[in-house]
Amino acid sequence: MLKAIIIDDEPDARKNLRFLIAESCPAVELIGEANGVASGIQEIEKRKPNLVFLDIQMEDGNGFDLLDAFPNPAFLVVFITAFNDFAVKAFRYSAIDYLLKPTSSNLLMDAVNKVKEKMPGIQFKKQIDHLMQLSSTKQFDRIVLPSTEGLIFVQIEQIRRMEADGSYTKVYTLNGEVNTVSKSLKEFETLLASPPFCRIHQSHLINLKCVKKFLREDGGYALMDDGSKVMVARRRKDYFIKLMTANEL
Repeated sequence: MLKAIIIDDEPDARKNLRFLIAESCPAVELIGEANGVASGIQEIEKRKPNLVFLDIQMEDGNGFDLLDAFPNPAFLVVFITAFNDFAVKAFRYSAIDYLLKPTSSNLLMDAVNKVKEKMPGIQFKKQIDHLMQLSSTKQFDRIVLPSTEGLIFVQIEQIRRMEADGSYTKVYTLNGEVNTVSKSLKEFETLLASPPFCRIHQSHLINLKCVKKFLREDGGYALMDDGSKVMVARRRKDYFIKLMTANEL
């Protein structure tokens, strides 16, 4: 059983989330609520939850201010935020669960199910630190990759290519490592800027900076700097060549 509290300065938002939890999340016991950073800190210290639904922007501060009070949190967090391009991208880069206002039963259940598979600890603390760093610097230069063994932190420029493996993705880095992570290639295509990244095939997303040449054999291949050959789909060939010759990499 997950013991949860809601921290949000909007009464209607708390009411809506309270209703959705009661309706669709039998594994979650709501044990408290707070309407701001100061009251949220007090509620966490008093109730000792293992899950916190945390609003980002509140009248007396933001969710990161609250987390600063817990250097080694013994609870997991699902962030609640109004739509914001930067915030959503930061959550995705950090592999942290979030809910957009107004949320729905299905999205809430998905977030809770993900939380049930995790435990607070050093990995979660690293995710939070990464998210807070992104929020302060506004620079997306590192990404968190969730794997079956834990979390992998990778500099984006160190990614050579990615290959679809069902609902998973194989990530090939410049140091020769290959990691299978629990995100689809489509998710990475959405996250990683083009250029330098380019989806050249249904199964392949590559870093154009790592391409040595284009081979016309068998319809077309990108020859990578490690000697690997990656097929270029016919319908993506013109776009790939256009990016490679644009001198913007």
